[in-house]
Amino acid sequence: MTSSSHGWICYLEIPAVDVAQSSAFYRDAFGWRLRQHDDGTTAFDDGSDGRVVSGMWVTDRPPMTEPGIVISIMVDDVVAASDRIEASGGTVVRPYDPDGPEKIAWFRDPGGNVMGVYAEP
Repeated sequence: MTSSSHGWICYLEIPAVDVAQSSAFYRDAFGWRLRQHDDGTTAFDDGSDGRVVSGMWVTDRPPMTEPGIVISIMVDDVVAASDRIEASGGTVVRPYDPDGPEKIAWFRDPGGNVMGVYAEP
């Protein structure tokens, strides 16, 4: 028998060159809550209600610079989120296309990772 949480995506390790810069970016662009582990590493909990995704930044692996699996962050408004991404130190690499099949955009974070934002239709 499986639990009700079986299969949820719940934890991410995000490559970073500068953990302070990357963590500030996600805090400012998406409202993620930051916390410090006893060993000094910086962790996060996303801004969601209910099912929380947690994780931390790691400096021992290369960034995800080319989209393969695109991890997307749920937002209320893709255009407003894209503006916050740019203002917080990220770069939009695939802008929102209002004629596209989904409300998405892709961005590069300060560590070089390509990720996405998604709004429900």
